[in-house]
Amino acid sequence: MRRMILTSSLLLALSASAMASQVYKWVDAQGVTHFGAQPPQGQQATTINTAAPPPKAAAPAAAPTVESIADPEQAAIDEKVKQQIATQEAERRKYCQTVRTNLAQLENNPRVRVEVDGEVRRLNEEERQQRISEAKQAIGENCK
Repeated sequence: MRRMILTSSLLLALSASAMASQVYKWVDAQGVTHFGAQPPQGQQATTINTAAPPPKAAAPAAAPTVESIADPEQAAIDEKVKQQIATQEAERRKYCQTVRTNLAQLENNPRVRVEVDGEVRRLNEEERQQRISEAKQAIGENCK
């Protein structure tokens, strides 16, 4: 029984490679790539190895760094843009934090006082609700 299983396993393994046929790849006059079991007449075709397993996935390619960029002028421009974006993002985060804090104060405190022209006065309910809606709109438009 063991000999029969071993023989049939061996025959099965060999038959898979024997059954694999050649696959040809070629590009026609219109630039379309074709694959087929038989090579085309009058055109050069390359043979594709179908028995080999696909290659293992390589590590993802890293984004080009400033050092890998050949043009130092372009590298300086890229670095300047990155710094500007980082500065703008920091300012946006600070603004969002301030607006959220103001909104919390407006929602939790019905007696909000503001300083207008050096004079401190209390907001009435209509002004308070208007500022709450303005703060919510600013958060929706500018904050993630």
